[in-house]
Parts: sequence; C-alpha cells; structure tokens
Amino acid sequence: MNDRQFVKIGKFRIGVNYPPFIVAEMSGNHNQSLKRALKLVDLASDAGAHAIKLQTYTADTMTLNSKNSEFTIKDKKNIWNNQNLYSLYKKAYTPWEWHEKIMKYANARGMVCFSSPFDETAVDFLESLNVPAYKIASFENNHLPLIEKVASTGKPMIISTGMASVEELKEACNVARKNGCKKLILLKCTSTYPASPENSNISTIPYLKKHFKCIIGLSDHTIGLGVPIASIATGACLIEKHFTISRKDGGVDSTFSIEPKELKQLVDESYKAWSSIGKPYVGPTKDEIKNLKHRRSIYVTKEIKKGDKLTIDNIKIVRPAKGLHPRYFKTAIGKKVLKNLRKNMPLNFSDFKS
Repeated sequence: MNDRQFVKIGKFRIGVNYPPFIVAEMSGNHNQSLKRALKLVDLASDAGAHAIKLQTYTADTMTLNSKNSEFTIKDKKNIWNNQNLYSLYKKAYTPWEWHEKIMKYANARGMVCFSSPFDETAVDFLESLNVPAYKIASFENNHLPLIEKVASTGKPMIISTGMASVEELKEACNVARKNGCKKLILLKCTSTYPASPENSNISTIPYLKKHFKCIIGLSDHTIGLGVPIASIATGACLIEKHFTISRKDGGVDSTFSIEPKELKQLVDESYKAWSSIGKPYVGPTKDEIKNLKHRRSIYVTKEIKKGDKLTIDNIKIVRPAKGLHPRYFKTAIGKKVLKNLRKNMPLNFSDFKS
C-alpha cells in the first residue's frame, strides 16, 4: 500500500493525505427515541463529524431468547453485568423503520450515514437504502458469511480488529477481498467497554498498515480523547467514537460515549494532530527563517582599545545574531583587536587578529 491510496465514502476521502475522518457512533444512545436520534445527528453535524454510524440488528438476529446462564453477562467490571443478552439487544437496537429517515437527515446535514449489519438480512435491508459503506463490528469479524455478503456489495468495508488474532484477521481480509471488496479499512479496536489506555496498544496501527496493505483507523472505547488524538500520529486515518447528548441521560453505551463539546474537540484536535505530522525535517521552516536574526551571537560588552585583548569580561554571547557565531567565542578569547571597539557592537572577524 502507498500513501496516495484512499477510500472514498460519500464525498469524503479517507487516507493519510486527508484530514482524519471522524465517525460518531450512535449505537443505542437514541434511548428508543427517534426524536433523540435526529437530535444526535444535529449535534454531530454541528461538532464537525463527517459520519453518523448506526447498528442494524434485532434481538432475534443477534442472539436467542433464552434464560440459560450463558446468555447472561457475568462480569463485575462490565457495564452490562447481569443483563440478559436478548433483553439488552431489544433495548439497544435501532428500529429498522428509523434507518431511512436518519440517513436522509444526516445527508441533509452534510454527513454520510452507514451502519454495522449483524447478519445477512441486515445487509439486504441496508442495500435497499443504498448505504455508502459497511462496518463489521469487532465481535462479528469471525462471521465470515456476513463478511462475504458485505463484500459482494462492492461497497467500502470497515472491519474492527477487536479480539481477532493475526490469523483470524488474515482470514477475514482474504474473504472480503476474494468476494469483491476493493476498498478495505481496518480499525484497531479494544473490545472492552470502557477500554483502558494501557490496553489500547495504538502502536499496532503501523503494524496493521504494513501487513494488511490497507488504510487503518481506530475504533476507540476509552474515556476521553487522549488515545484517539495520539493514534493520528501513528497513522490512524479514521476515528470512531460512541456519541451521546449527555452521559447523565443514561443509555446502553453512555458510560464510554463522548458528548457534543468533546466531539467538537476531537474533530478540531485530530485535525491539528494530522496537520502537525508533516515530513522528517531538521532546520528552519519557511516561517522560522525570519527569526534566525534573533538567535545568539558574540557582542562587545565594554569599550576595547586597539591592541587590547578580547576576554570573557569584554565580549559575551547574547541575542541578536548580527555578530559572530557562538562557536567562535573560545577562538576569539585572547586575540588582539585591530581597532577601537564600541560597547554593544557585534564582534566580527575583521575586528581582531586571527
């Protein structure tokens, strides 16, 4: 892969030569209110996000309606601890009849809107809405029939890495590419909710780029913005963050979601981070050249008569840079001056005997 490559989603180009593509993940933060979902679109657009992402599933396409113990989350550190999977997904899902309205509204606000399908029927449904891209969630990256189905649409595909091993990622990418996916993006993702910075390992981003020959981004579940901003410097071209109106409102993903002011900050600061990368360069930049005159040089600090010697008491390294370079200070010490030197004048080679 070369750095000129990009993936186009809607009107946006995603790649290292383009500003970071910021995706606001709505997930279940609409809290089963279409009005709130559309408000999330408004706030994401106002903050400068480029995309809104949905999730397309039902409780029945996600799991079984069972009360058996394995269908209940048992993890005290998990924000969904003790919740039954079927009940959780029933509460979190985005009604399919909302999709078209949300997508059209996002488009009208200048954003693209796409989704994560969780089974093949969701792909058929999203195709009927002509979505511009698909996202494979981290827990679904071993669902090879789903990846094959998405690939067959020919649309750009984004896959979160999550818990997948290198071999599993190779398998997923191979299935995608063999079945028609020509525009692939991998997102470094830590599938804990919330995730810790220590477990984010964003240094994996250059590794993924090298070994999978595609554009790389970050799906981030940490609290705050430090990790996604840092990821830009490692090569992340797309940042996905869960988004809510206010964490105080609750909701299935509210704990690790960012609010409108934070989303605006993410958009602004990620752009600054990307702009700062530049190319390896040592020396004055074009804007710095004018400041070279304000560096240090050697100046006369006392009146010196012709024939007297230069000493540490009558010359000094100071600003500005009109005199000799500081590298010649030791060379000048002990030399006889060839003419009277005034206090506060720059010292030059013509002033003393070499």
